[in-house]
Amino acid sequence: MFLHTASLVLSIASLAAADTLTPENLAAQFSLTTSTTFPFPTATATSSDTQALLSSDWGLRRGRLQNGGDDLSFVDDPFPNNPAAGSSSSSGPVLQVTYPAGSFSGETGGAQFINLWNTSDSGGFQSMLLSYEVAFDKNYNWVKGGKLPGLRGGTSPNGCSGGNESTGLDCFSTRIMWRPNGQGEAYAYIPTPNNLCSEKNVVCNDDFGISLSRGSFGFQSGQWNHVSLLVQLNNPVDVANGNVEVYFNNVQAFAQQNLQIRASDSVTAGGLFFSTFFGGSDSSWATPDTTHTYFRNFELWGSNKPSTLTGAKVKNSAALLSPAPSLALLVAVLYCLLTF
Repeated sequence: MFLHTASLVLSIASLAAADTLTPENLAAQFSLTTSTTFPFPTATATSSDTQALLSSDWGLRRGRLQNGGDDLSFVDDPFPNNPAAGSSSSSGPVLQVTYPAGSFSGETGGAQFINLWNTSDSGGFQSMLLSYEVAFDKNYNWVKGGKLPGLRGGTSPNGCSGGNESTGLDCFSTRIMWRPNGQGEAYAYIPTPNNLCSEKNVVCNDDFGISLSRGSFGFQSGQWNHVSLLVQLNNPVDVANGNVEVYFNNVQAFAQQNLQIRASDSVTAGGLFFSTFFGGSDSSWATPDTTHTYFRNFELWGSNKPSTLTGAKVKNSAALLSPAPSLALLVAVLYCLLTF
């Protein structure tokens, strides 16, 4: 009996090991051969010094943060003895984000900035993997939910977030989000053709982004959690074969395929989208108390190879239904010429 039990335990352990994928394993599996890490200081830093370091060393768009700089600082690790499952403890300061009591959306608490990860390949990155660790204050009040860092791409600095709907022509974004009780999901601003919103693991909102596989993983407060987010752009742009995958504590949480992430070849994966706040766009999402999240070990991997999965031809896409800006301009010019 003991031998059978030991064999069963060994089999379960082997299965768990086989299903565990570190970011390095994922990068190798998806042929993501280019990588970068984000530097952290060796000592704690004030908010002003933190902003200066991020602006100079993290490759920010226009060399500055979009908002929330005063809510950022490098502090000592609050949970040095509580590493993420499957990860080892690390030393050194971590990036703290403060959410003041009553705050919601990026304008009232939290922080946001865009990293531009340059590539020498003129084609840009077509696939990208982001990995980082996040911790929440002990007994964290999740309220209705909030945003966490992810990836974005395209030329538009303001689109594909904050209610600015994506057509796929100039941007996309995929962030991680927490929901009540720490439920996790990916939150994406991408087109939704081919009845994507009818899939049971997809929740669409006409005014905001879409939720992918809500509740497929769960954050724990008072300890570190490890997140890896993979985005493979669809190719060609009129075929929905894009792929988004999330790994939580080195175990796959979900893989969502059959996506149209872009509708133009000009949209490529740009880099880290550091965006975190409670919300939501109204006070029902607000945190009742001042609280914090903590981040460390940001890493990116990239490749110029898009998705090679099979997918359906795009139908009923917003990009296909909307008239091109150049055509609209031409009509306006002709109208002026004919009436004046």
